[in-house]
Amino acid sequence: MAARLLRRTLRATEVAPRFLSASYGLVQRAAYASGGIFDVGQPTPQSHPELLADGEITPGISKEEYISRRKKLLEVLPEKSLAIIASADQQMMTDVVPYPFRQNGDYLYITGCMQPGGVAVLSEETGLCMFMPDTDKEDVVWQGQTAGVDAAVEFFKADKAFPLSHMQKILPEMIERSKGVYHNVKTSSSSYKNLDAFRRASLNNKVKDLTCYTDELRWIKSKSEIKLMRESASIVSQSLLQTMLLSRTHREESQLAAKIEYECKMRGAQRMAFHPVVGGGANASVIHYSRNDRKIKTGDLLLMDVGCEYHGYLSDLTRTWPPCGRFSPAQEELYSLILETNKECIKLCKPGTSINEIHNHSVKMLIKGFQELGILEKGKSIQYNYLNPTAIGHSLGMDIHDSVTLPKDKPLEPGVVITIEPGVYIPPAPILNESAPTRYRGMGIRIEDEVLITEDGHELLTASVPKEISHLTTLMSMGSEPAADGLELRAACS
Repeated sequence: MAARLLRRTLRATEVAPRFLSASYGLVQRAAYASGGIFDVGQPTPQSHPELLADGEITPGISKEEYISRRKKLLEVLPEKSLAIIASADQQMMTDVVPYPFRQNGDYLYITGCMQPGGVAVLSEETGLCMFMPDTDKEDVVWQGQTAGVDAAVEFFKADKAFPLSHMQKILPEMIERSKGVYHNVKTSSSSYKNLDAFRRASLNNKVKDLTCYTDELRWIKSKSEIKLMRESASIVSQSLLQTMLLSRTHREESQLAAKIEYECKMRGAQRMAFHPVVGGGANASVIHYSRNDRKIKTGDLLLMDVGCEYHGYLSDLTRTWPPCGRFSPAQEELYSLILETNKECIKLCKPGTSINEIHNHSVKMLIKGFQELGILEKGKSIQYNYLNPTAIGHSLGMDIHDSVTLPKDKPLEPGVVITIEPGVYIPPAPILNESAPTRYRGMGIRIEDEVLITEDGHELLTASVPKEISHLTTLMSMGSEPAADGLELRAACS
């Protein structure tokens, strides 16, 4: 025990060596020490040993894996290419109040840096070159320490690093020497786009989108990534189950939105993957409902679409249930169709099939079911899109819709994570050409699961959350816990 404590103390007090830039001489060292620990503006194995093991840059992902990702990207890019990847910008709520920051997926995937303001450049000639934000003492007072050039080399394992203020002197020459410049078009930064060299390259058709290459790399998850995604799915599954139990007595959408966020963060999630969808009754028929400001009426179904982020990896899960513990006959009929479609589509998840194939199967099942229920007229299947305009699922990873540039007919492979989420959305009053019997009006039902493709089939990452009708009604009817207003649960559901 004493020896282990001594080793930890020695690691915590190590001072990282100085970094000499190959081109620009000595880089001035910043005062990164905080209580004897090298502070890079985010958790490290020394500052947060409970989160990171030795050799990890972010929790669960080693420096070797980050270096391997960079090598793979260079291997798939054309010869003499230059990849430019900007970090996300810090968005401001007011002039001095920032929104919570979330890093750009490609920048985090390549560098491991979770802070705003940087630009990463990758080429065969230079390896990884990171341009880090210039930080003054006043910034540190208000915002805390951030990573600089020292951290870029010593912690993030960049081959070269410079202050961002030097980029206009260094990057143009790198652009001129390259045959092609690749960057993420949707998340590009004016810090390099305004350079004359970049503009000239763009006019000469040398500038192309990098996303198709990074999306390909991010399509199949490593063992380390899968472990993080399993944990993210586990966190949101446990949290939703607790929220479902609370819905028996607390019927405000806002309260349930607060509950799911609380439960996720108490279990280790850093943030929600997106603003929770908490739709009671007709609100569930709005696919991306976000107001969460109504009270759920007795007899209404509740749809919750939620996800959380666990060290850069996201989860995505939807359940629909009756908080009072009983489905009406019409609700049960429609729910049974969506559940059957969910289960049959999950069976199709295996190597070699594609999201498109699974989607087409779901459309056939739902059209047939809608026609049998009288929701969709025979011979008018084009009206199906008014009932369900969404795809059956999407790739999931560091972003909710991950690897979006890849074709939907790309065969699934072991290590890919997708969602399966059939649904139906019937507004209280007809919209456009949609028509449905009155008893189905104002219903929205979606059942979404996360599926990991394995060598011989699939693994359901969200299997622990009930979705069978019998399981949901039993769960909602357990006990007689007092309601918020002091009435018994059974009385609240009557």
